[in-house]
Amino acid sequence: MSAPEAQQLPDPKEIAKTYAEVAQRASHLIADHMKRQMKKGVSAPGDDLGIAQAFMDMMAKMLANPYKLAQAQMNLVWDYFSLWQHSTMRMMGMQGAPVAQPKKGDKRFADAQWEEHFLFDFIKQSYLITARHVHDNVCCIEGLDEISQKKVNFFTRQFIDALAPSNFAATNPEVLRETVKSQGQNLLKGFNNLLRDIEEGDGQLRVKMTDPSAFEMGKNVASTPGKVIFQNEMIQLIQFNPTTKEQYKRPLLIIPPWINKYYILDLRESNSYIKWATDQGHTVFVISWVNPDAKLAQKGFDDYMTEGALAAIDVVCQQTGESAVNLIGYCLGGTLLGSTMGYMAAKKDKRIASATFFVALLDFSIPGELGVFIDEGQVASLEKKMEERGYLEGSEMGTTFNMLRSNDLIWSFVVNNYLMGKDPFPFDLLYWNSDSTRMPYKMHSYYLRNMYLGNKLREPGGITLLDTPIDLSKVKTPSYFISTIEDHIAPWRSVYLGSTALGGPVRFALGGSGHIAGIVNPPSANKYGFWTNDARPETPDEWFEGATQHEGSWWTDWQKWITKLNDDKVPARDPAKGKFKPLEDAPGSFVKFRLDTQKKTK
Repeated sequence: MSAPEAQQLPDPKEIAKTYAEVAQRASHLIADHMKRQMKKGVSAPGDDLGIAQAFMDMMAKMLANPYKLAQAQMNLVWDYFSLWQHSTMRMMGMQGAPVAQPKKGDKRFADAQWEEHFLFDFIKQSYLITARHVHDNVCCIEGLDEISQKKVNFFTRQFIDALAPSNFAATNPEVLRETVKSQGQNLLKGFNNLLRDIEEGDGQLRVKMTDPSAFEMGKNVASTPGKVIFQNEMIQLIQFNPTTKEQYKRPLLIIPPWINKYYILDLRESNSYIKWATDQGHTVFVISWVNPDAKLAQKGFDDYMTEGALAAIDVVCQQTGESAVNLIGYCLGGTLLGSTMGYMAAKKDKRIASATFFVALLDFSIPGELGVFIDEGQVASLEKKMEERGYLEGSEMGTTFNMLRSNDLIWSFVVNNYLMGKDPFPFDLLYWNSDSTRMPYKMHSYYLRNMYLGNKLREPGGITLLDTPIDLSKVKTPSYFISTIEDHIAPWRSVYLGSTALGGPVRFALGGSGHIAGIVNPPSANKYGFWTNDARPETPDEWFEGATQHEGSWWTDWQKWITKLNDDKVPARDPAKGKFKPLEDAPGSFVKFRLDTQKKTK
């Protein structure tokens, strides 16, 4: 690049246009905010999460042991002294071992300047030292109750992540380079992006993760062809077109979570589980859940079973003429699947020939970091909000999930969108992730209280559905559980414990990666690998000690398992020629309803 090119000033027209957009957006947002405040009155927000009390308890316990606190401060001073020595040596041209290094794969410090330039290296190490000491000193406070300790750990991590030097323009080398290069236009554009996201979030910041205009449902996401063959108040049932001349006699029905939309299993052709299963010869059906509003506030967990799982099983059996179905339940859909199996076992209904659980909890004794948001006080507060609206707003749950991986799902986009001034990259997974769904008040309250708070599902008779006590130990159906080793939402040890609640033969597999990437892992990608163990010890750690690691995708292991149960074939089934008249083409109208689009058109 020549010197004139490097110093070339931005187009004045573009500068004026950006300033005008910023001013207009800012004035509108301020006016809207003032109107909302006048309507509802200004009041201090309550501490629904109990964060303040947890940190007050933590400080009291820490101050009760001044010797330990003083020792921690001395350790911090010593590490800073070592860092000063290291930095001084670098300034003099000498090399030495760093005092602190980021974890492998930490993208915040991927830029070469964090390592090569002694000043940015000092800033990076200073942050890492402080972060480590803060975390180590609050993570295990003697005498602090377990619930408070979890809250302190989680929100301390949020604080530490927020203060990373990569999140600030003056201490991020990549942002500084872009600021010099663009004469500050990146920061102005970033501010415009920030106002846009507040504007589109109806007064609340909704960080944009991808470009939604780059995707069209049925075209480049949720594109596997098929027909909607059934619809009621709660679901649309989709049957996908065959891609083989023959199909397995026993059909395959997928119950996705209603907390998200089904097309996580049909993002694009190369990683679509639905397309892959169809190509293996399965007659694939999937439930597409309604995105509920206040009219469905009184729909309970048993309604999701009767109008969802049981209704779909009825239709699949009638459509194919088969007396039994293979079922898959993903996440919350797997919890519903287990509950439905318990109900059907009590009713001597044997139409479920096999069950597969994708990262699904039947035992909630290890809720992971989600447990931070679920205790009696928080559930009661949430119930009050849901009762007023009739549902839990999808974006609220989405924010909770994003906080579990804040560096990847929040701060990386803050840097890209607001500091670098760039538009987010079109990414199908993040398009799906931002396509939030609501949950009815009655159902979600029941789920939180009986599953998360009470862990009653795995107890014989712990819950009752349609006046029928549920006992998972009475379920004798062959089952396959796939969990993932880095899952933050359904911790694999809890998934394993849930698999021991069933009374039939169980195969448990543990995949690499997390809740989404570990499941959406096609064989063609040859990523992550998985573990299996034919033994069924009582504890998950014993299982893992005896497990064998395999390369590739667990999808192929599941296919071998499912075909051993029944490999009979029939001529391919055309959804347009079944007993049910097609209502519309896949993916159907239920899945196309987006909450963010509705807000914009109001």
